[in-house]
Amino acid sequence: MFGKRFRGMACGIAAAVCYGMNPLGATALYAGGLTPDSALFYRYGFAALLLGVGVAASGEGFRLTRREVGVLASLGALFAVSSLTFFESFRVMDTGLACTILFVYPLMVAGVMTAFFGERLTWAMGTALALALGGIALLCKGGDGGVSVLGVTLVLVSALTYALYIVVVNRAAPRASAAKLTFYVMLFCLPLVLAHEALAGQALPQPLTTLPMFLWALMLAVVPTVLSLVLMAMAVRLVGSTPTAVMGALEPLTAVALGVALLGEALTPRLCVGIALILAAVTLITLAGAKPARA
Repeated sequence: MFGKRFRGMACGIAAAVCYGMNPLGATALYAGGLTPDSALFYRYGFAALLLGVGVAASGEGFRLTRREVGVLASLGALFAVSSLTFFESFRVMDTGLACTILFVYPLMVAGVMTAFFGERLTWAMGTALALALGGIALLCKGGDGGVSVLGVTLVLVSALTYALYIVVVNRAAPRASAAKLTFYVMLFCLPLVLAHEALAGQALPQPLTTLPMFLWALMLAVVPTVLSLVLMAMAVRLVGSTPTAVMGALEPLTAVALGVALLGEALTPRLCVGIALILAAVTLITLAGAKPARA
């Protein structure tokens, strides 16, 4: 049991760190002129291609039952809506505030699991949630922009759909490998991203015109998408939805660390306290040893 719990925690931490590298690639592609829709298209398209090759090479096969198709299509829709609403919120509100609001999703996961699936919210889990949210609030500084009702609504929709994604992976996802599950999620994401792009007046994804843009798009597909989602699915199966969501607090911490190390951002006392709170939350979850939700 300890070995299974340890693997689950390790997967959850690694998934969060990988996802926290998302701003590097996204910022580079935006600087090259790509819209969020086009960036997401290449991210998910390359990810589906790489995962498809991996599933084929493993010999697992691509066959699904009718029920599995429905569950995976639902997961794809949830993930696509979460990504699209989050990126759209950047158009109407400060990105720092958007990042802060997004990370209410661990509370949403805990609420859904407690209300509908009888998961008991222990003192350790509640304390870890409070520590993580406090740390994230310190990491994400607000800008000069005002609070937009539309922006807040978009981010809350993003947080809720991502929380539901984690819960569905835990409770209803097929017993396929994490790679196969993520492959179909990415595949079902693509039509929704294209449809949103068409509604925005962009008939086709913008081209990747330089080698660096291609490499950044590939990095987005591999690190914060393939690795992150596969590891997250493994963590959810091993330790449950709520602990995995709490470990997601390492995502903004990773982004801050990269900003300090690579972009010359200052490491202020505020950031240090925020980092300490998040590390305390993850340590508490790890030591508490949450009981796996699925055998």
